[in-house]
Amino acid sequence: MTLAPEARAPRVRAVRLGPRSVAALALVTAVGVIAFGWPFLAPPASQLGAHAQDAPWLFAGLLILLVAVVAATISESDLGPKAVATLGVLAATGAALRPIGAGTAGIEPMFFLLVLSGRVLGPGFGFALGSVTMFASALLTGGVGPWLPFQMLSMGWFAMGAGLLPGPVRLRGRAELLLLAGYGFLASLAYGTVMNLAGWPFMGATASGISFHPGDSVAANLARFAAYCLATSLGWDLGRALCTVVLTFALGPAVLRALRRATRRAAFETPVTFDGPGE
Repeated sequence: MTLAPEARAPRVRAVRLGPRSVAALALVTAVGVIAFGWPFLAPPASQLGAHAQDAPWLFAGLLILLVAVVAATISESDLGPKAVATLGVLAATGAALRPIGAGTAGIEPMFFLLVLSGRVLGPGFGFALGSVTMFASALLTGGVGPWLPFQMLSMGWFAMGAGLLPGPVRLRGRAELLLLAGYGFLASLAYGTVMNLAGWPFMGATASGISFHPGDSVAANLARFAAYCLATSLGWDLGRALCTVVLTFALGPAVLRALRRATRRAAFETPVTFDGPGE
């Protein structure tokens, strides 16, 4: 079997992750896990439960600083002018797609674009794109608040995960679409579930059957959190997941070809030079 030129060509990464970038991503991921999961990570007898109302705000401020550190570290790795231009175009497109279908059964076409972009351009670019897209869309829709850093980190994880999927060079056609659709479905559900953790501790005693109870056991709070997800967001998350799957199958082949063609023409690994007058 003869592979098509696209399948034979080596994968081009817009951002190559060096040791410093990997270390920064690992740090922000570890802190992010704590920021999202602190209600379950703290022992029942600890004093952290006394700060159930202000802990998410403190973590939000910390995440802002950490995401900035990761962005600076990635920019030092290999984020050239071509990659910056590509990042800007894709982030603007994703931000423009987010308001489409807002408030209608979780229809959010932005997610499928981030999956395909992360797949083609790699995990480093995917993390940067997810974070920047969410920030830009928040400015566009007026969705700026203490939840934004959590959204930026979650979307960065979402797009980075697509860049870590297997078979980036040789897997093509229907098999690749199945892989991306399956990942998009599961990751869309996971995004909604993770984001629920950012607001769930704020409920206090307003809904005792599904709210976070400081001092209760992990098992009891996990049961309440599962009930909270089922009662508040499962329908929306399923809509987002199904929308991502449908768009991946319907538009995925054309978008993947366009992204791969653009990355080959951009030649990210070729340095940009400027000739002087008359040269």
